[in-house]
Amino acid sequence: MHKKCTNCRLVNYADAVVCSRCEGQLVASTTIPSGKRSLFSAIAIRALICVCACLTTLLAFYFSLVFTADPLSIDQKHQVRQAIRLLREKGFTKEALLLDKFTVYRVNDNWLNASVEKENAFAATNFPFEIMTLYPEFFSYPVDDVERAAILLHESKHLEGAEEEEAYEFVWKNRNALGWTREKYRRSPVWDNVRHQTREILPGLFNCPEVEAGDCTE
Repeated sequence: MHKKCTNCRLVNYADAVVCSRCEGQLVASTTIPSGKRSLFSAIAIRALICVCACLTTLLAFYFSLVFTADPLSIDQKHQVRQAIRLLREKGFTKEALLLDKFTVYRVNDNWLNASVEKENAFAATNFPFEIMTLYPEFFSYPVDDVERAAILLHESKHLEGAEEEEAYEFVWKNRNALGWTREKYRRSPVWDNVRHQTREILPGLFNCPEVEAGDCTE
């Protein structure tokens, strides 16, 4: 422990009353051992370096996902915006905001998606990086903006971190609010695909024999 003179800056012993050089009065104060101060500084610097290294790694990983896939064309961007606009009009404001403002869209697999074996799909999402891949089927199979909106609604749940079960259940239970009804779309390949997948993943939604097709959500 030590005391530093405020007049001549000489470091004095902790029990000194006056400065041994200029005989100025030393004011009693709490002092920190220089060795401990150096230890704190070293730990703080190491922690800062570690945080910067982690952020740099995350950014490099994110940009590698973005730039190893192709962006949407102008026409494809228009179709996506129309589907998001429809979601907003139908009351899915939170999902529309997430899809519109916080999602980066790509039309083919980045290196991470390409390394994972998967079944045929309309889209895929990289959570928590909010990157969505829209495959050619997304633009060719849906008959209109409503069906594209249904697919984006499903993927919006993955952008929030939800699993497949929650995403399928949310879309199927909200299909009428979206305007995606059996009467109008039952001949659509998207309707058949989503209904089949929902029934396979959530059989409990289709165990009501008193309802047509056993669909408990009707």
